[in-house]
Amino acid sequence: MPLAPPPWRRPSERGFARTARRPTLCRGGAEGGRRMADGGAVEEIAVQSWAELNDALYAGAWNPSLRRYRSTFAFRGMGLEEHDLRTALNRRAAHQPTLERDLLRAFRKYAFRDAVSDSVWHWLALAQHHGLPTRLLDWTYSPLVAMHFATANPAYSARDAVIWCVDYAATNRALPEQVRQALADEGADVFTAEVLASVARTLAELDRLSKEPFVVFFEPPSLDERIINQFGLFSLMSSARGRLDLWLADHPGTARKVLIPAALKREVRDKLDQANITERVLFPGLDGLCRWLQRYYDPAPARAGEREVETMHSAPPQAQEQL
Repeated sequence: MPLAPPPWRRPSERGFARTARRPTLCRGGAEGGRRMADGGAVEEIAVQSWAELNDALYAGAWNPSLRRYRSTFAFRGMGLEEHDLRTALNRRAAHQPTLERDLLRAFRKYAFRDAVSDSVWHWLALAQHHGLPTRLLDWTYSPLVAMHFATANPAYSARDAVIWCVDYAATNRALPEQVRQALADEGADVFTAEVLASVARTLAELDRLSKEPFVVFFEPPSLDERIINQFGLFSLMSSARGRLDLWLADHPGTARKVLIPAALKREVRDKLDQANITERVLFPGLDGLCRWLQRYYDPAPARAGEREVETMHSAPPQAQEQL
């Protein structure tokens, strides 16, 4: 089924009219992994200011049928532009085809007292949330939360960052008919664990629904305040070996990448802190508080011509050689 033009290209979209200059569109270059697959590419937008960044992330949010700004995009911020969308399972299971099954079976056995449901989709969400390698990827509905994850690591302050933006309404059009119908019956654009269980009770059943790979976006149950505060959702490929970035490259109009230059990171980070988008809020508890304080009180990196200031994230050359 042909996909509709992406919403940020539709004539009714106001685009970037409010910015001082139009962000740069980078199309299909091979450098830096920008061309993800032969014959396809994910559109890239290079921004140069805070205003351009916000306009690029909120582009396509207007919903004419609702007459409201209700975006159908999920966002994933990453501190390094070259990071791709491989899952933790992708990176570990290349030579262990049964790893997913074995990990999930053991997790269900040893984490039984923490179960909220016996649905495999609840178990998968719980496992991902606590760091077990799965085929899930973490996303957020919030552009501001995505900005946080793109700028939170001071070790990457001198490197360009990226925010992936995926239109789940567009990816839904590539779903198998029975899966798409389950969403339509609910009047929803994103699955819950319960709706997903109505079309596939197991990972194996999901894999068998179509010979062509597809991606599902689903909201996890509110397991704790962290998921709630991060406004989180997951992407789920129909195959444990599937890679979402390659799939998106083969389905034009489903995604775009917003590139954040290193020179803009400090401004973005400081404005997010002022807006209270911090580790203290996104990771409730003492661990999140300490992560926020360490980063917040970390001195700014030296500008050109200034003496470099040693911080908790830097070390003298001798020490670096010993790490």
